[in-house]
Amino acid sequence: MSTNALLASRQARFASRKRVNMVAIALAMAAMAFGLFWLFWILFETVRLGIDGLTFATLTQMTPPPNEDGGLANAIYGSFLMVTLATLVGAPVGVMAGIYLAEFDSKSWLAETTRFVNDILLSAPSIVIGLFVYSVVVSRFKSFSGYAGVVALALIVIPVVIRTTEDMLRLVPAGLREAAYALGAPKWKVIASITMKAARAGVLTGVLLAVARIAGETAPLLFTALSNQFWTSSLSEPMASLPVTIFKFAMSPYENWQKLAWAGVFLITLAVLGLNIVARVLTRQKS
Repeated sequence: MSTNALLASRQARFASRKRVNMVAIALAMAAMAFGLFWLFWILFETVRLGIDGLTFATLTQMTPPPNEDGGLANAIYGSFLMVTLATLVGAPVGVMAGIYLAEFDSKSWLAETTRFVNDILLSAPSIVIGLFVYSVVVSRFKSFSGYAGVVALALIVIPVVIRTTEDMLRLVPAGLREAAYALGAPKWKVIASITMKAARAGVLTGVLLAVARIAGETAPLLFTALSNQFWTSSLSEPMASLPVTIFKFAMSPYENWQKLAWAGVFLITLAVLGLNIVARVLTRQKS
């Protein structure tokens, strides 16, 4: 084959690859534009309708009967209390389990089984966890309660924190551990002062992402905490929560309930957005 023919063949292949590349980029951009269109539309409607229903009474008054004035104070308090307690219960368990998998026992059958079960819990629908807690807690004690809601949410937090903690600890260079061991530091001291300190931002990011996930969970709370139209601080009784209240009010034919539902959606969106921004900032500081 002559030099000119060889050059022509290479140019033809280059032009063909360039066309394929342009088509792939165009398809990727179209897919991105399609997703962003719906995302911005959802956010626009959430802000437009949410601000319209957001007043001072929304944050200070109880959930009202149909066609009467009221707010979401009891639902906001119930969600805050259950999410906080679930995080305090689930995050330490997840962090300790992640430390065990990354630092103590990474390749045994127990570790592999734990990872397998953890992956199942990560991908399991939250309604399955809600039904499990209902059968174990609610049906046994013959009552819906805030405690059952805390247990259900904690079971969602744990696998997220386990995966994040293990992954972040595995990113810590082995040289840091070896240097600490060479100085005579015990294993617990190396983990507490070296590896966990290096992975601190990533672990905290995982906890915040877990909180953002459970903040909007509805199905587990329908089967555990149920709801309550009145203010209650007792976790042994049915307790109102923002996601369940939104679900109930949005499905109703009453205009005041629908406005409160959109206000609740706006508040949850702000909370989740804030948590994700904090997680991104922590991740950027780590890198």
